[in-house]
Amino acid sequence: MLTPANSPPPQDFSTLSPDCVLNALESMGFRSNGCMLALNSYENRVYQIGMEEDAPLVAKFYRPERWTDAAILEEHAFVWELAEREIPVVPPLMLNGITLQSFGGFRFAVFPKHGGRAPELEDRNTLEWMGRFMGRIHAIGALKPFRERPTLDIASFGEQPRDYLLAHEFIPADLDAAYRSVVNQALDGVRHCFARAGGVRALRLHGDCHAGNVLWTDEGPHFVDFDDSRMGPAIQDLWMLLSGEHADKVRQLTDVLAGYEDFCDFDERELHLVEALRTLRLIHYAAWLAQRWNDPAFKQAFPWFNTQRYWQDRILELREQIALMDEPPLWQA
Repeated sequence: MLTPANSPPPQDFSTLSPDCVLNALESMGFRSNGCMLALNSYENRVYQIGMEEDAPLVAKFYRPERWTDAAILEEHAFVWELAEREIPVVPPLMLNGITLQSFGGFRFAVFPKHGGRAPELEDRNTLEWMGRFMGRIHAIGALKPFRERPTLDIASFGEQPRDYLLAHEFIPADLDAAYRSVVNQALDGVRHCFARAGGVRALRLHGDCHAGNVLWTDEGPHFVDFDDSRMGPAIQDLWMLLSGEHADKVRQLTDVLAGYEDFCDFDERELHLVEALRTLRLIHYAAWLAQRWNDPAFKQAFPWFNTQRYWQDRILELREQIALMDEPPLWQA
């Protein structure tokens, strides 16, 4: 395992003990039965908490210093705005007139528990259903901008993550030159894709709309975890629903847009951004892991990160993206 120089200080959840979690809930007037289940989350800490007389609740403890209070509250307000229009999202509970709470030096929010299963994205009806609700989310998201939350752009999702990885010496010395070359070529490709797309509209997004953030029931989808919500092009919330070969993606996108355009117009110029956004996500994800690497939960969950093989694979992956960004976009091959 490689040990990078100048590693960042830990993101400290070490004092967030089970007692602290339960006491935080009790400070808001909830009476727990002591049952607590850690849910799948690495950026934050999320727990299902059993209640003595009511249904379980979900408590989300925010990673210190990631978002300002104002940015978290703006996310909460957006989710409530969607919920008030009967869009199937899960907003935080309003407690004592606010949605963001604090206890023991941690900020947290409490949510009702919603069950569900992963959506069957190979099913055409499911994709159209997802498209309808995503269109409704974007129709509301386009009404006004975020003021406190960032925009998905090349600087914040590509250049700054690249600079972080290189400055903190995460790249092995024998791969440094190759990584520098390929990541810079990849970012040039991203810039060309954005130039081809032109001035596409930015709106309020879910921001991380993959299948793991959708809970499916017989009534359809519930969209959860708006923690990465930000301004950006609509296609950011659509491309992660697509997989397989080019023809598969074209069919899937056709199904999604069949529902989406019932509620929101789609600018086909954004199709130039699909592989560019995928490239930015790959660069950003590597830096996200690096920035959290002193969190013990990350070393346990991602043991393959920062190995020689890991960076060799990232170089190959970016080379493949460079080629994909030169191909015609979906619907134009």
